[in-house]
Amino acid sequence: MTRSRQLRLGAFMRPVSLHTGAWRYPGSYPDANFNFAHLKSFAQALERAKFDAFFMADHLAVLNMPVEALRRSHTVTSFEPFTLLSALAAVTERIGLVATASTTFDEPYHIARRFASLDHISGGRAGWNIVTTSNPDAALNFGLDEHVEHGERYHRAREFYDVVTGLWDSFADDAFIRDRKSGLFFDPEKMHVLGHKGEELSVRGPLNIARPPQGWPVIVQAGQSDPGRQLAAETAEMVFCSPRDLAAGKALYADIKGRMETIGRNRDHLKILPAAFVIVADTIDEARAKRATLDSLVHYDSAIASLSIALGHDVSGFDPDAPLPSDIPDTNASKTGRAQVLKLAAEEKLNVRQLAQRYGGYAGLAFVGTPASIADEMERWLEEEGSDGFNIVFPYLPQGLLDVTERLVPELQRRGLFRSEYDGTTLREHLGLPRPENRFFAPPT
Repeated sequence: MTRSRQLRLGAFMRPVSLHTGAWRYPGSYPDANFNFAHLKSFAQALERAKFDAFFMADHLAVLNMPVEALRRSHTVTSFEPFTLLSALAAVTERIGLVATASTTFDEPYHIARRFASLDHISGGRAGWNIVTTSNPDAALNFGLDEHVEHGERYHRAREFYDVVTGLWDSFADDAFIRDRKSGLFFDPEKMHVLGHKGEELSVRGPLNIARPPQGWPVIVQAGQSDPGRQLAAETAEMVFCSPRDLAAGKALYADIKGRMETIGRNRDHLKILPAAFVIVADTIDEARAKRATLDSLVHYDSAIASLSIALGHDVSGFDPDAPLPSDIPDTNASKTGRAQVLKLAAEEKLNVRQLAQRYGGYAGLAFVGTPASIADEMERWLEEEGSDGFNIVFPYLPQGLLDVTERLVPELQRRGLFRSEYDGTTLREHLGLPRPENRFFAPPT
């Protein structure tokens, strides 16, 4: 049975697990984040399971966290995305390859050229995750003494998108004739010089690469602030986000899709894929035990700092083996975040240590259970328009990934919720997205 709407599944792979205890889990690969042989095997396993995309986030600085937490983190080192994804393109055939690239610390010509190259190398499987870069330490690596202001970053990003997509349209799809007899390699009438001069950017063009196979690589956006949502509504074709529950997911889904309709975009031309941390086991109790083991591997010294941030109050003096006190003073920190901590502590009866290790490990949306129970939850999100699918966050590698590809995916396929075979060869075809027309040249007749 095939449903009218099916889940889209991406794999969040930088770092290979967002859980800070993942590298310590029994049987895991401690060097998985920086070992090409491992990453190659992960990509190929995901492709066998017919995943839409291998999603590689990126950071332009060592993450700004306390030294105690940093020295225990596996996120310190990672490959540069284009280098890795170009290598993975050669050892895969269908899975999409999504890279993060910053509009704040790079130039449009660089980005347009790199993604056009990746799209050609991969046969039309590239995606660009547009970020404005939130880490203030990144500014120090690019000649700045302080970070660019939030609103200015988004203003530049919007113009940046127009320039990059304009550069991808530099040549008509049929511009390259390559006629040996006449000696004509390309038709100069089918080359457009962009000549962009805007408030933030000045780029002449044209791009010195033929139009990408997909027309444009798929546009991905990850911001959830109001400017981020508006940028997504205007430009994105996939949204990576992090609602903590179905109610929040439905609100975000309705907001972004509603903004699209307001400006005249087809809501089906954007897929919203929240991050979902997935642990699979034979029983729900066994899955919860796996999570408890994983959380226990988060060092308490770094975990308690994460809990203090979530509560907006220093909790380092609390008894780690006692329940969270009920009289924690109110602060100006996020009321929503504080309420979520208290709710989690009450629902799962976690003591301070367990709660800290949860927040120090991974505290976002999680599906922890059997293949059937997780499939039930994912189906509900799809049916109630909380998402169009998920970007899966794996608990540890390789087994956590194989539990998803070899146990959860077959259950989704049995229900008709996920493909059994790829229908096309490009990332756009996987996601059901149209190929954009060239804004400067009519399509070949």
